[in-house]
Amino acid sequence: MELLTAAQMRAIEQAAIESGNVTGLELMERAGRGVVEAIYETWPEPATRAGGAGPDSSDPPKNLSGKMKPSALVLCGPGNNGGDGFVVARLLKERGWDISVFLLGAAERLPADARANFDRWPGKVMALPCPAEAVSGADLIIDAVFGTGLTRPVQEQTIFDAKAVEALAKSLACMVAVDVPSGLCADSGQVLGRACRADLTVSFQTPKRGHVLADGPEYCGDLKTVDIGLSDALDVVSRETFDVPLVTRHASQPKVFTKSLGHKFSHGHALILSGPPGKGGAARLAARGALRVGAGLVTVGCPMRAVSEHAAHLNAIMVRGLDGTHGLDEMLEDQRINALCLGPGMGLAATTADLVKRALGAGRATVLDADALSRFQRHPETLFDMLHENCVLTPHGGEFARLFPDLSDRLAEQSEVGPAYSKVDATCEAAKRAGCVVLFKGADTVIAAPDGRCCVNASAYDQAAPWLATAGAGDVLAGLITGLMAKGQGAFDAATNGAWLHAAAARSFGPGLIAEDLPEELPKVFRQLGLR
Repeated sequence: MELLTAAQMRAIEQAAIESGNVTGLELMERAGRGVVEAIYETWPEPATRAGGAGPDSSDPPKNLSGKMKPSALVLCGPGNNGGDGFVVARLLKERGWDISVFLLGAAERLPADARANFDRWPGKVMALPCPAEAVSGADLIIDAVFGTGLTRPVQEQTIFDAKAVEALAKSLACMVAVDVPSGLCADSGQVLGRACRADLTVSFQTPKRGHVLADGPEYCGDLKTVDIGLSDALDVVSRETFDVPLVTRHASQPKVFTKSLGHKFSHGHALILSGPPGKGGAARLAARGALRVGAGLVTVGCPMRAVSEHAAHLNAIMVRGLDGTHGLDEMLEDQRINALCLGPGMGLAATTADLVKRALGAGRATVLDADALSRFQRHPETLFDMLHENCVLTPHGGEFARLFPDLSDRLAEQSEVGPAYSKVDATCEAAKRAGCVVLFKGADTVIAAPDGRCCVNASAYDQAAPWLATAGAGDVLAGLITGLMAKGQGAFDAATNGAWLHAAAARSFGPGLIAEDLPEELPKVFRQLGLR
């Protein structure tokens, strides 16, 4: 599922129009109809109570208020998003709604297609900002003011006057955003000045990056995507127009396993390095994740004085004592150890840096997390010089800021203009700088490779997994990625698939989740994927 920028969407629309297969006016009509259909799909029960009315029925639905003739405010902006709004207004009116239409700016300045739909609207058009009395009587508010092309901050009282803002807070009316809530940057998910909060956002053809990044899910409410017939143009643009692949959202099941048989060593041997006694829980969580995801063997390597602690907790996972880099060297003489994980619970002592250096020098698949990242916060370039393409870094926000302080500072800036700098931008730059895959954790996890590939695994909307905000969940994720790399997946695929499985396990378990539950939930997830 592609996540487009505003510029990419414009290019796709233009390619479709230039092909002669569709006009801009036809695209606007499809978009408006898609919004109306999404409204009826979202609130079908009131329509049923009104006698089975639907999007193709002339009978008005009994809407959220229970009225037989519902009312809607349609707020239109000065661009093509406003043109979509006029289509929505006309189609709802044809279905028996009471419609009040407001416009920001002069009709004479509307783009040609938007002006055509303005002229098709049979009723009165009032000027924004919207007054309080209009808000108080509405069942539904259609926000078609600023769409994906917003580049300037939305000022207070541009859309609603002061009293209307107060009325909106008390109103039971639902708000539907056309393409993107007004004031939300479609590329970054940042709020530009002020933004409307929607109960439903209807996007066209594909979601935009801002729908899943940063504040996007909070302001979009539910997200529906409607097909307006741009698939062929999307294929052309994605192949020919952009220098790097489109950013994707990993929202469907990954291809994690093949059905080939083999012995345990054919599925890889993962080595998880641990820290001192009393700090080994994180490494054990990572090890359990690696084993459950399918690594043939998993070993926890730990200081000699921590062997008994690990041995008391582990059975299928092997334990081997090693002190210092010479102990790691001895372990790595076994070439069957093909994936390493360093960081969870290792501590910030100098020995952590030494072990990271030695592990990276071995050239094997390596996941660096937690302390293995923070240990290099004073001189991150030292770490970057050692990394190779078969590495995955898995920082959370704080660890990302220690390694890439300039990118983190830029990401934290409150932008006044769009397109704003996004988490996708920051992660892609970080991957190029590090020369390896970077998985920037969060509710909007972004995975980027140095070659420009990028994937967003957003725990939002139907993929929400709020229970992942628990201690140790990130350690399990590091283990999942390590296990997948041990099985032979490349760094980028292992990171994207590991992130998907991580969230899928959390959704499968549900409320009450703790980190120990994640690996144990994976068999259920695998069965749901059809693996037997």
